[in-house]
Amino acid sequence: MRNFYFFTRKELFEAWRTSRMMILIVIFLIFGLMNPLLAKLTPEIVKMTIGETLAKTIPEPTSVDSWTQFFKNLTQMGLIVLALMFSGSVSNEISKGTLVNLVTKGLRRWTVIVGKATSLILQWTVCLLLTFLVTWGYTVHYFPDQKSPYLFQAVFPLWLFGVLLLSLVIFSSTISRNNYEGLLLTGGVIVLLVLMNLFSKTKHYNPISLVTQNLNFLQKEGALQSYIPSMAISLILFILFILFSILLFNRKKI
Repeated sequence: MRNFYFFTRKELFEAWRTSRMMILIVIFLIFGLMNPLLAKLTPEIVKMTIGETLAKTIPEPTSVDSWTQFFKNLTQMGLIVLALMFSGSVSNEISKGTLVNLVTKGLRRWTVIVGKATSLILQWTVCLLLTFLVTWGYTVHYFPDQKSPYLFQAVFPLWLFGVLLLSLVIFSSTISRNNYEGLLLTGGVIVLLVLMNLFSKTKHYNPISLVTQNLNFLQKEGALQSYIPSMAISLILFILFILFSILLFNRKKI
């Protein structure tokens, strides 16, 4: 466990030293600022584009509009940024030979995979929490209504899917030779999940539902309970991706 602690700390320090963590923080901070501001300014933007008369037919923005922007930005851009930033987390280390000294000095190979997974999940958690807090603060200020009562119920599935995505990124990076192959494999799995979601019978079991039903989770008490199977499957897939990554990494020549 001591090696795991020091390797994870090394990964976090490296993320900060290379400015990767700072870039993520800035990007997700911008998302947090954009969400309520876009919702607040949408009527004015519409008024300038289609005229004041037609703009009056558009309902006044509420907190739901702000959280709609939150989930749209994070699912359409935030998760993509994560995949792009971390796509070479293992393959780059292997190609550059930076793990040779650590492994030859006794670092267990499983520590590399688990340490990287822990580091990436911590970075994702910090970024998501930052975006959530900024969005929440401005949303409460601009839209003090009660139309978004179940925030945790809506945000937790998004966090869980992000964790699953990161485990897939690590698995893809372990099995591939470079960033592009890893991104292609990751994208292929996500496309497969999206296609499976077209069938209503699989919706409650499909992990992709965790990032497509957030507004439903946000407004309806108990809505998340129907998607417990998809959360359970996400957790199982996370464990499998990490285990397969360890098995594959153990066979890799570094």
